[in-house]
Amino acid sequence: MDRLTSMAVFAKVVGEGSFAKAARQMRLSPAAVSKHVQLLEEWLGARLLNRTTRRISLTEAGASVYERSLRILEDVEEVRTSTAENMVRPSGVLRVSAPISFGALHLGSIFADYLAMYPGVSIELVLDDRVVDMVDEGFDVAVRIAPLKDSNLIARRIAPSREIVCASSAYLARHGRPMKPSDLTKHDCLDYALRADRGNWRFEGPEADVTVKVAARMTATNGQILRDAALKGAGIILCPTFLVGEDIRSGRLEPLMPDFKPVGRSIHAVYPSRRHLSAKVRSFVGLLADRFGEEPPWDR
Repeated sequence: MDRLTSMAVFAKVVGEGSFAKAARQMRLSPAAVSKHVQLLEEWLGARLLNRTTRRISLTEAGASVYERSLRILEDVEEVRTSTAENMVRPSGVLRVSAPISFGALHLGSIFADYLAMYPGVSIELVLDDRVVDMVDEGFDVAVRIAPLKDSNLIARRIAPSREIVCASSAYLARHGRPMKPSDLTKHDCLDYALRADRGNWRFEGPEADVTVKVAARMTATNGQILRDAALKGAGIILCPTFLVGEDIRSGRLEPLMPDFKPVGRSIHAVYPSRRHLSAKVRSFVGLLADRFGEEPPWDR
């Protein structure tokens, strides 16, 4: 029998002034009630109750234990209640990890809306292109575009991450326009250094998949730096459309090789466990999926 239950039974016996009444209130047998009190006395090494055939009374030790038991049981109930509320109503600190460029470009307005929707929540956002250890570093949710490797995490796809090859008109005027992936070996390319297949650009062609090893004139661990360099005419960039969608629509960058589609990725929201998922995590991941979806804003 667990000690917390024994403590609750003891407090009920004192409150009701009777083993029989306590048994009825707690839907236990009188023998079970007596056993709980006996085990509590044995654990504490003190007699808690004076018992006669007509009444019970607290010993000096019993009076002290009774007062402390009430406080402990109240604290436990408060923990249970607040935890239950957190499971149904978003509250507390939501700690989120996201890639630098994606977070800076696309998460700000979503966080603002989320805070307005749930005033009981505060947010800690950490922008970092490395794959964080969610449990050790205390993250509730991570937005990931990298391949998922940790099978202990739950992943929900929130959007596609389509990729595109593009360059500025100034660069194309100077160097010409590549028509097929093998032409890229003759061009200045801007390559993302944290890509798992760094230096190898993969395409889905009309007849077969193609991989070409590019000569990177510039590498960087941040996509926005590469985008800025491409806008200035420094070279050809392979990057996600979430980074250059507006540049493509405005004509600042021109898409290349329409017959060869770069192999894309998925954007996932990942979290440690589906079991006992808190309301703050559930509501935030749901909002991400609603705002992005299969045709996210940057691809419209």
